[in-house]
Amino acid sequence: MNRRDSLKALAVGTVSVGTILATSCDKKDSKNTADSGKSGVYGRTAEEKLIDEKLMSETFFSAAELSTITILADIIIPRDEHSGSASEAKVPEFIEFIVKDQPRYQLPMRGGLKWLDIKSLKLFKKSFAEAGKEQQIELVELIAFPEKAAPENSAGVSFFNTMRNLTATGFFTSKEGISDMAYKGNQPNEWNGVPDKVLKQYGLEYDQKTLDQCLKPEDRGKIMTWDS
Repeated sequence: MNRRDSLKALAVGTVSVGTILATSCDKKDSKNTADSGKSGVYGRTAEEKLIDEKLMSETFFSAAELSTITILADIIIPRDEHSGSASEAKVPEFIEFIVKDQPRYQLPMRGGLKWLDIKSLKLFKKSFAEAGKEQQIELVELIAFPEKAAPENSAGVSFFNTMRNLTATGFFTSKEGISDMAYKGNQPNEWNGVPDKVLKQYGLEYDQKTLDQCLKPEDRGKIMTWDS
């Protein structure tokens, strides 16, 4: 599982409008996606804030389920030299919020976590969270590559696809993930006037007022060279 060659493209393809709204940042205090349900979030209507507050007050995953989600998220996106891990970007909290906001994820996620524990018990006599790191990776590799997975692991493959998509979406819409992609967003540009050769082509030139008010002194020579 190559973190940057595959997951960035995956994140771009799986971020839905609903997810983006759920992960909006507070205008005054930019925080991670885990804070998305708090009142006062920029751009949310009064009704939406009430819904968010209700969702944030509820708990869906058990502590054991959330522990497994955290382990899986960090296997999918571990800490490296560029950024922190998925759990450090609060991806488990993001997933907890999303399954409450979009209930269609609840059964696949809870069922998938149960499947993972049953499979781990069969292989290692331990739940997934209790298994060793090498055993966890061994199990994940059985379901992380759909084209190689055995038919009997198809339910696990479906669950891991969902888990991977949610992890990538949560991470790459967090402050850490955006920084990891070096995404700059809209940046102010600098315009130093129409190029000299274009002005010359049409027999035009800047008047002195425009030069004084709109162009920096160090750039005026670039505009006026043809007329000097």
